[in-house]
Amino acid sequence: MSRWRHLLPTVVLAIVLGGCLAGIRSDGDIDRDWPTYGNDAGGTRYSPLSQIDRGNVNRLRVAWTYRTGEDAGTGGASSRVAFEATPIVVDGTLYLSTPFGRVIALDPETGVERWTYDPHIDRDGTFAAVTSRGVSTWLDAAAVTGSACRRRVFVGTVDARLIALDAATGSPCADFGRSGQVNLTEGITIGRDCRCYYVTSPPAIVSGLVVVGSAIGDNRAVEVERGVVRAYDARTGTLRWTWDPIPTDASDPAAATWSGESWHRNGAANVWSVMSVDADRGLIFAPTSSPSPDYYGGERLGTNAYANSVVALRAATGEVVWHFQVVHHDLWGYDVPAQPSLVTAVRDGVRVPAVVVGTKMGHLFVLHRETGAPLFPVEERPVPKSTVTGEEAWPTQLFPLRPRPLATARLRPDDAWGLTATDRAACRELIKSHRSEGIFTPPSLEGTIVYPGSVGGMQWGGLAHDPKRGLMIASVSNLPYVVTLIPRAQFQRERPGMSPGVQQEHGPQRGTPYVVRVQALTLPSGLPCHPPPWGTLAAIDLTNGDVRWEVPLGTTPELSFAPELRKWGSPVFGGAITTAGGLVFIAAARDTTLRAFDVENGKVLWEAELPASAQATPMTYRSRSGKQFVVIAAGGHALFFTKRGDHVIAFALP
Repeated sequence: MSRWRHLLPTVVLAIVLGGCLAGIRSDGDIDRDWPTYGNDAGGTRYSPLSQIDRGNVNRLRVAWTYRTGEDAGTGGASSRVAFEATPIVVDGTLYLSTPFGRVIALDPETGVERWTYDPHIDRDGTFAAVTSRGVSTWLDAAAVTGSACRRRVFVGTVDARLIALDAATGSPCADFGRSGQVNLTEGITIGRDCRCYYVTSPPAIVSGLVVVGSAIGDNRAVEVERGVVRAYDARTGTLRWTWDPIPTDASDPAAATWSGESWHRNGAANVWSVMSVDADRGLIFAPTSSPSPDYYGGERLGTNAYANSVVALRAATGEVVWHFQVVHHDLWGYDVPAQPSLVTAVRDGVRVPAVVVGTKMGHLFVLHRETGAPLFPVEERPVPKSTVTGEEAWPTQLFPLRPRPLATARLRPDDAWGLTATDRAACRELIKSHRSEGIFTPPSLEGTIVYPGSVGGMQWGGLAHDPKRGLMIASVSNLPYVVTLIPRAQFQRERPGMSPGVQQEHGPQRGTPYVVRVQALTLPSGLPCHPPPWGTLAAIDLTNGDVRWEVPLGTTPELSFAPELRKWGSPVFGGAITTAGGLVFIAAARDTTLRAFDVENGKVLWEAELPASAQATPMTYRSRSGKQFVVIAAGGHALFFTKRGDHVIAFALP
């Protein structure tokens, strides 16, 4: 039970401080491979394979296990490492990446290693985070069959390199950039306070271009690295275009949404998650984050357009076609974390190209893919005002009327949870002592309960689509925490007497009058004060916006002493996939279990114990022998405080 004290704070601090096109495939491979992070360039995470179905899934067994051998417990980054990769399978080879950017090629039938590539990342120093969620591939159809680097594997690294490898051998492609790599720090003013400019997501591939964003450490300062998205020639590594989510010229209409010329100074608004590609329409869909710093916006008043948005870019030029902002003037760290899902929705009997956007607020927006117009009604509602000198919270925020919010959005004293009456009373008083007026209550000097927090709602695991039933599958966390702004002079006076602990962390927010403190809303014992379920899995009907079903997801290992509490879910990092066999596969919780759910009703049909926790999204493919496999990376997550490992596990029918 005492280990609960590590759960919420470490999860919060992991984030707070801290779409690819596979090329040309033969028709026989279309239904067999898993060629991109989300299976298709639009990130639907749906497989048409049906060998494993609801009738036989309970017969799944481990087919093979691979150990990466990567020791994540050494060096200065050991406390921030997460093995979150989703492998891909293309042309009869499985490819994956490790947190430190090693790329590994395996035989998908046996798990036998074919080659590895090590970018030799220096592990010393302070990293904001260490992960790599996967790789991308591109086939150069103009190259001679059998020539080196005809198919390329691209990986972005935590030391900000974009590397191209020969898919057959793992050797760097000498004609790409400088000896097979591009230095992504070129043209970016890099902060010296930490190793806080890096890449965690696989790049997008479209029309011979490889398009990459960046991850940027949060809450450091007003002036941090800018979140520029860049497109490089996939053959040569030559820069073709750039797009900055923060305006660079007063002639950009978005500049008027930034007070004065604050767009000159602020950074971030970066695209750290996975982008989606609609090659037929020539569009890239980029999910952007909050501007710097996350929790105080007095140096960037206004709505801050392009930040906290899904932005449709012209793939050939990087020109903005449309954007849809999910949060105005973000003060809560509400990045758009999930890959936008490109699906076909049926509205009034008409098939409509749509993009579905999952958010940290638990709001799900369904938009027309060509215009960004909502397909379900949304409305601007008044939200609480800021009480902090220098801050002007935007007076309204956007709320979808359908689907309903999937995450809890307000915590009142009467909602206090605890195992005993004493715990509940203590939590009630704790909630009373902070500002808590529902979602979008701004950070304050007395401390604001932000619910859901920046690691709540839907996260980078994204959404999965079942096209047969018109369902979107979402994994959701319910996690509140307390955000307090501390006047800088006061912080300097109090800092010497502060005892270090895992239950709070401070962000300097240099260039503002305030330091931010982020802490878990827990009792001294570490138990949470908010009621379960702490994590859920939900199915949303895209025809009418109804939530078809919603069930608790996962278990909480620290509560194993009380079996009845194990049914109340767990915070989740990782996503689901769907299959034509009527199944939803997902791990993601803090336990060490991979589960298969019935897509019709959310019933658990199968569970498998993993050697480590799996904060990753699974995938599935059919090997050349005709057997369907389900594969997941089980490596745990340092800042999620889950069981660590270096395992890649494949399951198949006997």
